[in-house]
Parts: sequence; structure tokens; C-alpha cells
Amino acid sequence: MANGMIFNIQRFSIHDGPGIRTSVFMKGCPLRCEWCHNPESRSFESELSYISHKCVGCGRCAAVCPAGAHVISPNTVTGDSGTAFTHTLDRSICIRCGKCAAACCYGALSMAGRLYTADEVIAEVLRDLPFYKNSGGGVTFTGGEPFAQYEFLLEMLKQSKDEGLHVCIETSLFTLPERLTEAAKYTDLFLADYKESDDVLHKKYTGVSGKTILDNFRFLDAAGAKIALRCPLIPERNTREDHYRGIAELANSLSNIVEIALEPYHPLGISKCENFGYAYTYDRREFMDRTDAEKAADFIRTLTDVTVRVQ
Repeated sequence: MANGMIFNIQRFSIHDGPGIRTSVFMKGCPLRCEWCHNPESRSFESELSYISHKCVGCGRCAAVCPAGAHVISPNTVTGDSGTAFTHTLDRSICIRCGKCAAACCYGALSMAGRLYTADEVIAEVLRDLPFYKNSGGGVTFTGGEPFAQYEFLLEMLKQSKDEGLHVCIETSLFTLPERLTEAAKYTDLFLADYKESDDVLHKKYTGVSGKTILDNFRFLDAAGAKIALRCPLIPERNTREDHYRGIAELANSLSNIVEIALEPYHPLGISKCENFGYAYTYDRREFMDRTDAEKAADFIRTLTDVTVRVQ
């Protein structure tokens, strides 16, 4: 039986497919999008989050850390910060054992990611079965990139269908086509990202070429799979008319697109990067204006008959 690394199981989700859903967030992703809002999903390993403003300097983390990664030092001058201590976390020697998070008093430290069996995940998903039945919802496997843990994903898909669940996969489609073929047997709807229509810019902003992704869109469509096109709108990156035309052209070229969902940028990934010790290369602190997103939707509607909405 396959085990997999999960960093969140979010109940009562309403944005990851139809109805009320449970979203299962899987760790590991081959892309490195500049604007990533789930940076804790990149690695396949469990990771330590440190939220500095929650730390009270109790020192319990330093007392239990086997690697000596935590140091609590008293401040002789509190200064503008008003704190009487400095908490230093040396991530270069952290072994991610989680002992500090277990000992932490006020939630300043926590671990993202733990191993589950497929049975454990589906048992958690089934807790809300009545809500799925009443709303037309189900389970959504997201991430990260679910296909990066393919064997684990496939086992969960099969169990989900055995339980009669409506199944979505939210994916970049950066995977092998034969994996899509098998997964499609147990999937009702693919929530597929389309981030950038210019391949040079796609590689610049995400770290990978978009050619494999485009090929997989066509592959899935030819197999008859239902696809919702998900398009993040990132100011100063892909909020251009030529990209909007590219979105419409892709939708028009496929037979099984059920909608185009535009996703305006939000900056919530920045604080997560800070908490997990990642650099953030797209440092925009403001939400995208929804009016601008609606204008983009109106423009795309002039180019396609596919339903376009702003999420």
C-alpha cells in the first residue's frame, strides 16, 4: 500500500470544484512559479514553519531540539521591537524532526506535511459524505502537483470512486500522458492550470516549458475528459491581451472545456514564504483589483463561447 506526503486536508472547500468538497493538499511540485501561494507544497518532505510574531521566547523549542537549530537570546535593549529576546532559527542544521513544533506553546512553530496511507485520507474525506450528497460535491486532490506522487494519487482515486465520490484533480498537467490516461478513469473533472501562453515566459516564470502542458491538454481532451481551465492572473506577468487571446484560443481548440476560471492574484504566499524560509521573487503585496480581473473576463468572452468567470 502506497504512503504519501500530505500537508493539509481542508474540509468545506467551495472553490476547488462543484459543491462542498474536501481538498487534499499533496506535497511536491516540479514547477517553481514566481507567485506560488502554497510554497510549503514544493518539497516532498515535511517542513518547519516559524511565525516570529507568535513566539514568546519560552525556550521550549531550544530545549528539545536535537540539532541545536533554535537559540533564544535575551535582548539588553528592547528598542522599537519591544521584545526582550531574539529567537534565531538555523534552518541549515534543522533535521525537521518536529520536536520543537510539538513543544511550542503558542503556535509559532508547526510542521507542514506528514505521511498518510490512502485509507487514512479517504476515511477523513468520508466524514463529510452527507454534505457532498446534498451539494453535488466530493473530493479534490490538489497540491503541489498531485501527479508528482502518482502511485499514491492513483490509489486514492480508486478508493474515492469505490465510495461513489465525485472526484476532481487540480493539476498543472506537467506529467506523463500515460499517467493522465489511468487517472482519467477515476476522475470526473480536471481543474487544469494555464499560466502563460508564451513558452519563453512560461519557462521564465514557472521554471518549465509549457509545451508538455499544452500537449497534455490536447491529450486529455481527445480522451473525452472534462476540463475546467484555471488561469491565474498575475499583474506585470501575464495580464496581457495576447495571453488572454491565448486562453480563448486554447479553450476554442478543445471539445471538453466546461469553463474558464480566472484567478486574480493574492499576496498570501509571501508570508508563507517568510514562515518557511523561502525567498519570494514576485514581491507584490497588494491583491489584484477585481475590476481589472472582470475586464479581462469581458475581453475573453468576446473571443469564446466558453463560460468565463472570475473566481
